[in-house]
Amino acid sequence: MARDQLQVLNALDVAKTQLYHFTAIIIAGMGFFTDAYDLFSISLVAKLLGRIYYTKPGAPKPGILPPSVSSSVTGVALVGTLAGQLFFGWLGDKMGRKKVYGMTLLLMIVCSLASGLSFGSTPKGVLATLCFFRFWLGFGVGGDYPLSATIMSEYANKKTRGAFIAAVFAMQGFGILFSAIISLVVSAGFDHMYKAPTYEENPAASTVPQADYVWRIILMFGSLPAALTFYWRMKMPETARYTALVAKNAKQAAQDMAKVLNVELEAEEEKVEKISKNKANSFGLFSREFVKRHGLHLFGTTSTWFLLDIAFYSQNLFQKDVLSAIGWIPPAKTMNAVHEVFQISKAQSLIALCSTVPGYWFTVAFIDIIGRFAIQLMGFFFMTVFMFAVAIPYDHWTQREHRIGFVVMYALTFFFANFGPNATTFVVPAEIFPARLRSTCHGISAAAGKAGAIVGAYGFLYAAQNTDKTKTDAGYPPGIGVKNSLIVLGCINALGMLCTFAVPEPKGKSLEEASQETMDENEEAEEV
Repeated sequence: MARDQLQVLNALDVAKTQLYHFTAIIIAGMGFFTDAYDLFSISLVAKLLGRIYYTKPGAPKPGILPPSVSSSVTGVALVGTLAGQLFFGWLGDKMGRKKVYGMTLLLMIVCSLASGLSFGSTPKGVLATLCFFRFWLGFGVGGDYPLSATIMSEYANKKTRGAFIAAVFAMQGFGILFSAIISLVVSAGFDHMYKAPTYEENPAASTVPQADYVWRIILMFGSLPAALTFYWRMKMPETARYTALVAKNAKQAAQDMAKVLNVELEAEEEKVEKISKNKANSFGLFSREFVKRHGLHLFGTTSTWFLLDIAFYSQNLFQKDVLSAIGWIPPAKTMNAVHEVFQISKAQSLIALCSTVPGYWFTVAFIDIIGRFAIQLMGFFFMTVFMFAVAIPYDHWTQREHRIGFVVMYALTFFFANFGPNATTFVVPAEIFPARLRSTCHGISAAAGKAGAIVGAYGFLYAAQNTDKTKTDAGYPPGIGVKNSLIVLGCINALGMLCTFAVPEPKGKSLEEASQETMDENEEAEEV
């Protein structure tokens, strides 16, 4: 099937792991580090925003963000991410991976800084500008998904390609952990410098004026890792697969990769011309041929990512609500505003350190040994098991003596999300589609995931409310409760396990074999 493979592409496939591989992982991975920091840091400061802007004098509990504001602040970056994935995914196939790569990073740097500088004379004004900047931040973050995955897959050798792409995605775990650590340091510093009583003791004095700087500093810090890698991102050459197979410039592809691999490579312009004239490889995204060859694959990558992100984002973005409900984070009224940020950050950093980060790196270690399919199926299975184990005896876990057990079970669902579908849904779409559609199809798959994240983020916010109207958070209608919400998430994980059977296994294949890209017309006729 891969008899027409170019020498330059074969050289990449059989190259030994060397420095340029690790350089590419760090350059692409820092984008994901920033992505995770920016998307998840908002959950650390959401309760502080409620205290600063929505506390009513004389209220028995500190203020919280109203439902519409809370869902907007949390969800607007996800909406931006979805739009960015589709737009930059398409643009990456039209203009080239490298040209678009710098745009996304620049957008992330500017909007991270701007988020912390949100302005306005009223709560609505401040939060409206915050939402505006977070939408465009999400737009830049969205572009990083298809571009980072595609660039890493096209640079990697076929033996360890899965581990390299997964390592880029694994930087997300460090981004989540880093956001919690920065939040811990900033809140601890401010809590030490500006002593304040608890809300119970003195509601008005429990939120010091300087607390307004805390959330701004935490959000603005997200620009730092992105800024540090901008120069190196601009220095990366375009991938050989895009240059040769899409731009049809065999000479440039050979020159670029000869520098990267330190070997002499032949341009093979005639072979590139032959591949480009092959009608079997010229079909578009909206064609019968694409549906026949890759329709089921695209359904598999989009459906599994959609279902995973409903569960993953509702768990991650509302971790503080779940941990508060079981008493792992003290009641808000027993803390001052800045100390509450410290407690939420401490809980999130422990979950990230003990389950989120290890899960990602287990995937990196085993993906090229046991394969993408097995890891994804196993991950969905254990997510289902542990989610039901948490949800069905939920009342048992809320009792004080069983709370540590609850946290362990909850952490295990995170571990198997990351040593499972959260990593593999990112890896596989970068391997199984043709070079001219690779970035677009990855963007579509990722956008389906973000649609699931939006469902999870908005849905869980309302669904997890108490069934008793007197016990719901201010402004929220009664929901189905945390227990029933977790049962629904368990069912969604089980459905993800079924959809995994539509996803092919690209382990050990070149990208051209996995995407059937070098198949000629005679071979296609034989397959039919």
